[in-house]
Amino acid sequence: MKKIYLFFTAFALFSYAATAQKKNIKTTGAKESAGIARPKLVVGLVVDQMRWDYLYRYYSRYTNGGFKRLLREGFSAENTLIPYTPTITACGHSSIYTGATPAVNGIVGNDWYDTKLRRDMYCAEDTTVATVGSTTMAGVMSPKNMLTTTITDELRLATNFKSKVIGISLKDRGAILPAGHAANAAYWYDGQTGDWITSTYYMKSLPAWVQDYNKLKTADQFFAQNWNTLYPIESYTQSTADDKIYERKTRGEQTPTFPHPLKLYIGKNYEIIKSTPYGNTITLDLAKQAIISENLGQTGNTDFLAVSCSSTDYVGHQYGPNSIEAEDTYLRLDKDLEAFFTYLDSKLGKGNYLFFLSADHGAAHVPGFMKENRLPGGTFDEGPVIKNLNTELEQQFKVKQAITSTANGQLYLNKDGIRKANADLDALKAYIIENLRKQDEVFDAVDLTKLATTTLPEAIKKSLTAGYHTSRSGDIYYILKSNYFSGSKTGTTHGAWAPYDAHIPCVFMGWNVKPGKTNKTYHMTDISATLAAMLHIQMPSGCIGEPITEITNP
Repeated sequence: MKKIYLFFTAFALFSYAATAQKKNIKTTGAKESAGIARPKLVVGLVVDQMRWDYLYRYYSRYTNGGFKRLLREGFSAENTLIPYTPTITACGHSSIYTGATPAVNGIVGNDWYDTKLRRDMYCAEDTTVATVGSTTMAGVMSPKNMLTTTITDELRLATNFKSKVIGISLKDRGAILPAGHAANAAYWYDGQTGDWITSTYYMKSLPAWVQDYNKLKTADQFFAQNWNTLYPIESYTQSTADDKIYERKTRGEQTPTFPHPLKLYIGKNYEIIKSTPYGNTITLDLAKQAIISENLGQTGNTDFLAVSCSSTDYVGHQYGPNSIEAEDTYLRLDKDLEAFFTYLDSKLGKGNYLFFLSADHGAAHVPGFMKENRLPGGTFDEGPVIKNLNTELEQQFKVKQAITSTANGQLYLNKDGIRKANADLDALKAYIIENLRKQDEVFDAVDLTKLATTTLPEAIKKSLTAGYHTSRSGDIYYILKSNYFSGSKTGTTHGAWAPYDAHIPCVFMGWNVKPGKTNKTYHMTDISATLAAMLHIQMPSGCIGEPITEITNP
């Protein structure tokens, strides 16, 4: 009798514990699947060209509800780095969402030279599809050139395609690559028409809500305001003076200074909106429309909205990181973020969505600014160097146009011409490398097929290896000195292994995220691995990242 009593007592205690455990499982968010709780919505925001230090450079001027809220309520991996070179937009977006480097996912640049087609290839190019939403060629795009799945694809797979995934960005690559192969939709901005468009890869016609938004011509509404500083211009003490010769003028302007006369472009030249902070505003505005019109976060499954704010990149390229324009753009983005977070709170409930912010790359300081402040930096004029090399190679090795093309600091060699001339490929490469090393701006040059035998510092060697794809990358890579780059003497660019290009923000906020920060080294590729762990889904097919355990196991 005593044994029976003890058995039922133990059974009752076990049942009580099991019931209590079930009650303690978080039920906010999407409907549980097999006892696994997930958020209603995941929102990924990539801020194009956002250096990590922008989180703090303008911190005292940010609102309480934007970047400050993100840092206050979120978890920041403060030392997140891009583990490959070149640090370029398409590579960054695809690596964040695939968890793979270009060596695996195949996106080695915005463009690369296709040795089979013998022409340049654009990262999102797809001639088998057509534009939807305009009559231009801006929609002849799809994710087919990306060779692995994304975390957004894996979410679709995990829910038997019940989760909705939508990508939005001014740039086609900023919308398409994050949204992945199995996305419900991706929308990007057509600068020729001022409309948001897509391609037949996703749908045959634009949804009514996108058509209605296009009818508003929001670009014209912002053009009518011109672009003046948000606050008195003398308060922009984190920036250089407004009128600098190393900042680039917009077409129709007399000087690259405030106020920028955007009224000149009403009803025409819609491309200009990209180079103003208003491009970010309309991007987040369309994101809000997508949430309400597509019922994102209300489907009973976890949905995913992948957004990229691209105007920060256009402004940076034109004016540089130390310009008043850059500071004003981030102060305005901060206010836009505050409004976006408020919107998410109202539609989904605070704590019911998971938000993360990162960047596809950083940016170098403008060479003119560096020279002005007695700091190292400059530009490299690649064209004449390659022209002279080709002349010399024809004389030395009897190969015409031995360097067929260049892209992303890489030289593509004319392999057919070298074979026909019966030239020594290794000797030809060595000749090119020797001559590149003689250039004042060049730190080093290497044969990409022999990286293991180079004397490069290990960090740079690893970065080049992670960015090298056997069938898409070039043959020789030249590495420029610190804060040197190829391109215009006005504005800035990116692409280097160095921290100014490779150190990016990585902050998670919302569902199941406890506030905090870490200075441990993490990588861009860890973002997808972290999301996979939090959502209890498979990592993308090429993912080499590891979860940020301070977030996944708070």
